[in-house]
Amino acid sequence: MKLSAIAAALRARLENGSPNTEIKGLNGIDQAGPGELTFVSNPKYANAARTTKASAVIIAEDFPAIPTAMLRTKDPYLSFARALELFHEPPRYAPGVHPTAVMHPSATIGSHAHIGPYVVIEENVEIGSNAVLLAHVVIYRGVRIGNNFFAHAHAVVRENCRIGNNVLLQNGVVIGADGFGFAKTADGRWHKIPQPAAVVIADDVEVQANSCIDRASVGETQIGRGTKIDNLVQIGHGSHVGEDALLCAQVGLAGSTEIGNKAILTGQVGVVGHCKVGEKAIVTPQSGVANDIPAGALVSGAPAVDHRAWLKYSALLPRLPDIVRAVRKKREAE
Repeated sequence: MKLSAIAAALRARLENGSPNTEIKGLNGIDQAGPGELTFVSNPKYANAARTTKASAVIIAEDFPAIPTAMLRTKDPYLSFARALELFHEPPRYAPGVHPTAVMHPSATIGSHAHIGPYVVIEENVEIGSNAVLLAHVVIYRGVRIGNNFFAHAHAVVRENCRIGNNVLLQNGVVIGADGFGFAKTADGRWHKIPQPAAVVIADDVEVQANSCIDRASVGETQIGRGTKIDNLVQIGHGSHVGEDALLCAQVGLAGSTEIGNKAILTGQVGVVGHCKVGEKAIVTPQSGVANDIPAGALVSGAPAVDHRAWLKYSALLPRLPDIVRAVRKKREAE
């Protein structure tokens, strides 16, 4: 593809390069070579941009000029993502039902569906048009799913859950497994609390591999429009996640957690049940949230506190033994 065509598709401004340069693919800033396109969005790669062997670099509007051809955009990272789409179209799946699939006669599937090997669709299921269900996907009874649903192999949607349009489930996702609810009996045993309430997932949600979203005993577990959920995330029963939130790998939400719109929980964050994380709040990796987090806050640590305070705590930790010794000496001297 010619560089001029890429620039037009990305609405980027081409500088210092020939519009007729052929681009055959994309690569990282250090790995890219002639005929490849790369990008810089992190300032720490500024020096690499000046020495890259790529034929062109996607950069920000205010990035200093470099010898290589430049495509200037407002958001280089987003533009690089869109450039990838120009070169890598997702696989297409022809409409049809594999002979090994098992579909209950009461299930209704919209037009142009691809139903793969050993898929199971139980009674009273409704799925919209353009669905793709790959091998061993299981849809329990009473499920309602919108248009353009895509479920990779071994994804499971449990009974009566509701899923909107344009939802993508990666391999091994489980939607609507029983919430972790048990009541202790008088003799110290655990009595299972029924978990009949559905999981409700809005439009444009992606849930990545081996993540679980649990159903509740009462109320609903809800995932808002546009939210993206990474691998190995656990969302407890009755939790509500807002719109356009990001839950990164190994995040764990205990029951009845509330996550605000556009909040970001980075890797291995844990949230205690019934806590609220406010809109646009950011919780840094491995933090433990034991209290409500206000909107727009940046917090770190366990328990999570204001990020700047946490930086001070972290700086002091290596010095604690010396501080303790100094305090003891002062007390002894007194």
